[in-house]
Amino acid sequence: METPVSGLSSGSDQLLWAEKYRPRRLRDIADLELIVRRLESFVEKKNVPNLLFVGPPGTAKTSAALCLAYELFGERAAENTLELNASDERGIQTVREIIKDFARSRSVGEAVPFKLLILDECDNMTNDAQQALRRTMEKYASTCRFILIANFQGGIIEPIQSRCAVFRFSPFPDEVVVEQVRRLARMENVSFDEEGLKEVARQAEGDMRKAINIAEAAAAASGEITATTVNEVTGRSYAAEVEKMLKAELEGDHEGAAKILRQVLAQTGYSGRDVVREVHRRLGSLEISEKDKLRLIEAAAEADYRLSLGADPEIQLEGLLARAGLASRERGAKKGGA
Repeated sequence: METPVSGLSSGSDQLLWAEKYRPRRLRDIADLELIVRRLESFVEKKNVPNLLFVGPPGTAKTSAALCLAYELFGERAAENTLELNASDERGIQTVREIIKDFARSRSVGEAVPFKLLILDECDNMTNDAQQALRRTMEKYASTCRFILIANFQGGIIEPIQSRCAVFRFSPFPDEVVVEQVRRLARMENVSFDEEGLKEVARQAEGDMRKAINIAEAAAAASGEITATTVNEVTGRSYAAEVEKMLKAELEGDHEGAAKILRQVLAQTGYSGRDVVREVHRRLGSLEISEKDKLRLIEAAAEADYRLSLGADPEIQLEGLLARAGLASRERGAKKGGA
């Protein structure tokens, strides 16, 4: 456990960590060297094409767009940048009024001859709105450049895609998430241990914003970031019980595993599908053959599907446990006969 050092300032306590430590410059963005280099080249030339940032949530798409705006305009970034969330402003009227009015006005200052319009979650815009946006992008290319941000590239019409340079953002590796959360915990004077950091990364699944929010919630609730506190604040405190359940099954104690299963379902209030997902996450660490792992993944998918149709959770999950136990016993029998 790394303990806090007294006397460190936590900075502006009113801001959430995700906003408080949002990168301000492109070089401050972690693990995106290739994307950063390409964006920095635009800054050097003072010329930015229309951009399309595509990737899952929490992969620094919006941060990269805001950093690019700051690098271009400096202290005048706020005057020359408009950020809209297309999931809120998704209709054609928004394009005709807000976006068009901003796009046709001149930039403030002499350094860059155009302004930036950042349109987040633009894959949620209606088809008509996207068609109107395409025409706006063409008509006001001399006064405004667009940065479109989407989770799914398929949600953007082809005419817009063809007018943009596409940047693809991927989920952050666990080791990058761990290092970033460790850095913020030290800056915030919060104690932590390595298992806690790894649990944050495991639950965030590559989403840096989610990881930071989980870590902040754990720190606020208990003053430390450990596997236990992380599971408590995310409502995943049953994860340890699922691990015990699988361990019991693989050791040949099916009755013990079934008892833990009934306790998890009856006492924690979690659904059968929650438990299936947790079992699925832990299949990779089981000491069984790859062939058996594939069979169990298939069994987990089948159980999840049946539960979505209203099947009995205890029966489905005990069936999944039984398959894990059979795989373990077959492996043991083969070793004994070797």
